[in-house]
Amino acid sequence: MKLDIKTCLRAGVTIFLLYLCIHYWPAVAGAGSLFLGAAMPLIVGAGMAYFVNILMTFYERHIFGSASSGVRVKARRPLCMVLAFATLVIIVVLLMVLVIPELVSCIRVIVSGVPGVISDFTAWCEKQGILPETIADSLAQIDWKSRMTDIMKVLTAGVGSTVNVIVNTVTSVVSGFVTFFMALIFSIYLLLGKEKLGGQLEKIMDRYLKKEVNRKIRYVVGVINDCFHRYIVGQCTEAVILGVLCMLGMLLIRLPYATMIGALIGFTALIPVAGAYIGAFVGAFMIVTVAPVKALIFLVFIVILQQLEGNLIYPRVVGSSLGLPAIWVLAAVTVGGGVLGIPGMLLGVPLSAAAYRLLRNDVYGIKESGEKKEDQS
Repeated sequence: MKLDIKTCLRAGVTIFLLYLCIHYWPAVAGAGSLFLGAAMPLIVGAGMAYFVNILMTFYERHIFGSASSGVRVKARRPLCMVLAFATLVIIVVLLMVLVIPELVSCIRVIVSGVPGVISDFTAWCEKQGILPETIADSLAQIDWKSRMTDIMKVLTAGVGSTVNVIVNTVTSVVSGFVTFFMALIFSIYLLLGKEKLGGQLEKIMDRYLKKEVNRKIRYVVGVINDCFHRYIVGQCTEAVILGVLCMLGMLLIRLPYATMIGALIGFTALIPVAGAYIGAFVGAFMIVTVAPVKALIFLVFIVILQQLEGNLIYPRVVGSSLGLPAIWVLAAVTVGGGVLGIPGMLLGVPLSAAAYRLLRNDVYGIKESGEKKEDQS
């Protein structure tokens, strides 16, 4: 490579900036954190707009597919956007109405039943001669009901009486509400003017980037967008199928909370691999308060349903659309969950699918159009 003054100057400036970042890393990290916190409403709004855009595009295609001019075209975008947001709100409200009240009642049943269970267990141990008489007499003299009441008072009232906790809670709630409101407004602007914003971004890229760099960036972004779109649509479809099958199966074998647990299983199935098991654990927890034997039957049913879903439904609905092997799905969920928790589980699979497709295309010499490159040798 030919060295000139501009190349040496760029290298020197880059090295100097890198040195400043390393030497003053706490200040740089603080500035980055401050910028990320300030931009969080925009980041959340962009993610919200991307997800809502899938529903909005679906409504535009199926409701206004033949519209070409007039008032109908002008009303298409706002109406479909409102329908998309309303659909999401209805789904969230239904899940909350179905799940939260039953979960609270189950916790109350368990708390009220703990004293009797402890007393029966103590009596059984004493009868079998497992516990010494002194320990058994001490346990028998304890008023477990009052103890549980005292514990609940400490958990609900004792902590809440601290002024700092109240202030921090109110601050967090207000901050979260402001962030959500600003993200919602930003997502609405993005959805209403997505074509205009896209055209402006393309003009900027064409003006300031080289043709080859511009082409590669568009190719990578296109692959990432396609993987995320396929993953969201496939995962939501798979979650609905799994939730409906769970509800129908529970109704068929007459297990309690069929509708509520089916909705819960469908919601948690949005998390790849581990989601359905999380929902199964909560469902078994609810059923055990009514009939412990039926909780065991429910767990057996969920294991069978998971095998059916993992071998027949998921590969056809999600796996084939992404083209990502099962071992990489598990690795993406594990690593993503370890780094970012549940958001990492959700983002890990489509990002891994995009990286896998880009690497596969490069290894096998597949062009960006999908055709295989000709051998130059």
